[in-house]
Amino acid sequence: MPNPMKIRATVKDGVTEVKILMQHDMETGLRKEADGTLIPAWFITEVKAQYQGRTVMEAQFGQSVSKNPYLLFRFKGGAAGEKVSVSWVDNKGESRTDEATIAA
Repeated sequence: MPNPMKIRATVKDGVTEVKILMQHDMETGLRKEADGTLIPAWFITEVKAQYQGRTVMEAQFGQSVSKNPYLLFRFKGGAAGEKVSVSWVDNKGESRTDEATIAA
């Protein structure tokens, strides 16, 4: 199972800011081992954030995104104590979903 994401969500003046650090190797498929064999591609392809069952952010990633991607976004709404859910899927079919409670 993939490592958990680190998610921080805060709300100020009716706008919620979400910061995410995803734990993933993000291999491009172009890097080689010491013996010259290619390391297979393995990277996040889709990221989705939801608040109260509504999608507030959706992104598509590719090979060029660095290891352990960091993502920040904002959306209108949200209140302290409520939850934001973030999930991702990679090109090998692995997935991860984590939640964070919105702080004031």
